[in-house]
Amino acid sequence: MNESVEVKEDRLGRLWMAMGLGFAFVAGAWCQQQGFFEFALTHPGDVLRLTKQHIEMVVTAGAIAIGLGVPVGILVTRGFMRRYKEITLNLLGICQTIPSLAIIAIAMGFLGIGVQTAIFGLVIYSIFPIIRNTAAGLADVDPVLLDAGRGMGMTPWQVMVRVEIPNAIYIILAGIRTSLVVMVGTAAVAFLIGGGGLGDLIFTGIALVDPGLMLAGAVPTALLAILTNWLLSKLEKVIVSKGLIKT
Repeated sequence: MNESVEVKEDRLGRLWMAMGLGFAFVAGAWCQQQGFFEFALTHPGDVLRLTKQHIEMVVTAGAIAIGLGVPVGILVTRGFMRRYKEITLNLLGICQTIPSLAIIAIAMGFLGIGVQTAIFGLVIYSIFPIIRNTAAGLADVDPVLLDAGRGMGMTPWQVMVRVEIPNAIYIILAGIRTSLVVMVGTAAVAFLIGGGGLGDLIFTGIALVDPGLMLAGAVPTALLAILTNWLLSKLEKVIVSKGLIKT
């Protein structure tokens, strides 16, 4: 029975690999036709410089979003804040529906033009999944485990650190993963307010009706999003106990 399941999984894996290789071949041929490789090979310095700017912007905004989002998610599940949990999450959910360009436009009014405005917009736009998943993960911890921790004489702080967070870490990391992957794509709009990044190539290519230039920004952005998702999925497997992964 186990062998049959393993064989099916192996065949499915090979099928997905074949489909992925086929898609990559077709996409590569199309990019070649549009002039992507020609531009990338003749202007490697520009592509690498803007890719570096893009990564730095995402890493900075991501660190701030995680540093603020996780504590806020914990806070809304503590003490008197529990009664305001749903209201808080609903308000943050409304903020999430505001387009990223609108958030950046509002931020420009008091932060001006530059990378700081782009980072502010990225943090505001991507922090909600982290807060929501942190609060949901902590609320999903089995009360029996909490009672066991208290019965062992743990303080509320120890219960949170040793029981709640370890059992909620899978859901918390899922929120961080979603947030960072979305942030990689959204960071492209930073170019519109002088933030740099790969959006420089994308929007310039659109303005000049130059597919090769546009793809020189779009393809690395897509690859960065895929790489970010893959790395964080591997991190989840390293950090999270297999018994806590919900299928």
